[in-house]
Amino acid sequence: MRSEKEMFELIINTAKDDERIRAVFMNGSRTNPNVPKDIFQDYDIVYAVKETQSFIDDKGWPDRFGDILFMQYPDEFPDLYPEEAVPKSDRYAWLMQFKDGTRIDLTVMSIEYAKTNILTDSLCEIILDKDNCLPEIPESSDEMYRVKKPTERIFLCTCNEFWWCLDNVAKGLWRKEIPYVQDMLSQVVRKQLEKVLCWKAGILTDFTVSTGKSAKYLYRWLSPDEWQRYLDTYAGGNVTYIWNAVGIMCDLFYETAKWVAGRLGYDLCEEEALNCMAYLKKVSKLPDDAEDFGYMPGGITSV
Repeated sequence: MRSEKEMFELIINTAKDDERIRAVFMNGSRTNPNVPKDIFQDYDIVYAVKETQSFIDDKGWPDRFGDILFMQYPDEFPDLYPEEAVPKSDRYAWLMQFKDGTRIDLTVMSIEYAKTNILTDSLCEIILDKDNCLPEIPESSDEMYRVKKPTERIFLCTCNEFWWCLDNVAKGLWRKEIPYVQDMLSQVVRKQLEKVLCWKAGILTDFTVSTGKSAKYLYRWLSPDEWQRYLDTYAGGNVTYIWNAVGIMCDLFYETAKWVAGRLGYDLCEEEALNCMAYLKKVSKLPDDAEDFGYMPGGITSV
């Protein structure tokens, strides 16, 4: 694998030798001092260029960066993520995985587009600017990615979303609709648990940290027991295992939400949580051929 020094020399010398390239800046984990370095960190590089089309037309141009194992041309498939689509005249990217293990996510941007885009990410560092065409930017920081203190309403809505959507998980498990259950858990319910755990990390650090994409660095601020319980909320395709994971998820959310509410001085609808957990328990014990749900005591709650 090529060293960081070798890669930066290649990236910078390519820019210096190409009259079309007027500036270079970098985003991503390599600009964040709080991210541990490892062999899988890629190079998120942007070339600010006079025009993009000549780079796009030259199909062999990416080969100058190394022996490519496989790659992606994300701007050739705008239908996959239409909300992120940008005209090729403004931006074009090559995502390259090399045979030596190195990866570069390389983008060319028109100078005008780069001037605006560079201001949208606080994790950014200018490497080269031949003409001083790029605006001055603050020192690279993960500030825009840090955990934000929730308002009381956001906190209550998050709690309500967590407990309410578990209703869908329960009926899906009773019906043994595993794909539906897994989608509901991963795309909706878990995201609410992730929020309250991140808020706990924020409170513990006076909201000065980022927990990373998908909260992958949460283990730094949770106790080993909390982190293991969070990992235990991931389950496979077995109904019994998923019910167990949901139980762990409920307990962890309830405990953490109470802790967060107490620290922030926010209200917490405990009745909602207790009613939902009682409902889940009842559904988990329903026979597969049940024709009637029965009656549960408890009141209706809302935000």
